[in-house]
Amino acid sequence: MNIKSLILGFGLSLVAAVAAPAQTPAKPQGAIAVAQFAAQLQAQPKPQLIDARSPEEFALNHVPAAVNFNLTSPDYAARLPALNPTKPVFVYSIGNGRSVALAADLRKRGFAEVYVLDGGIGAWTGSGQPLFTTAQRELTSAQYQAILAQNDLVLVDVGSKYCGACKKVKPILETLRKEHGTALKIVELELEENAALISSLKTVTSFPYLILYRQGQVVLKHEGLTNLKTDLDTKLVAAK
Repeated sequence: MNIKSLILGFGLSLVAAVAAPAQTPAKPQGAIAVAQFAAQLQAQPKPQLIDARSPEEFALNHVPAAVNFNLTSPDYAARLPALNPTKPVFVYSIGNGRSVALAADLRKRGFAEVYVLDGGIGAWTGSGQPLFTTAQRELTSAQYQAILAQNDLVLVDVGSKYCGACKKVKPILETLRKEHGTALKIVELELEENAALISSLKTVTSFPYLILYRQGQVVLKHEGLTNLKTDLDTKLVAAK
């Protein structure tokens, strides 16, 4: 094969790769949306609901009636006999990490029906579902609305201090602060302190979740890290 053919072949491959539509990541086995998760949970006379986060996280907030353990719990094996393997088991965590791992292990152990909350506790809280919380320093809805009214551009970062992906948002926020100064008001809402406000927004589907407002109107909602800085830059330029 000559050099010209090699270059032509490479060019065609590159065009095909660029033109190919982005693939949506497949959902983990048993992962269901929050509305279905809540409905099926409520249909159970005695729901088997497991919070697969750490005890520290569980103490701060959790779905009512949940029990708390995961694959790394010292008493994991001792907790399993309390579950009925012939009945549905519902599992959630901060996202789709620890819950998916626990669900997979339960299936290996003979649990036939195991459901994972897609989007984790962020999706649960963001959809306005009931949540136990110890939060005492919450930003009120009135204070939130005042921030939107007093600032032309407001970026709201919603997440949790226990969320690994959320921590990766922080350097992006610092860059935006340097680039835009006082022209962009950045508000950081963490589940541990602002559960009620996050719930009242009725828009968060997982952590991290960012909302950009211009003159009080939403101009961008962004879930996760993919293309986050690019999408924010595009909207911020258009908003000026």
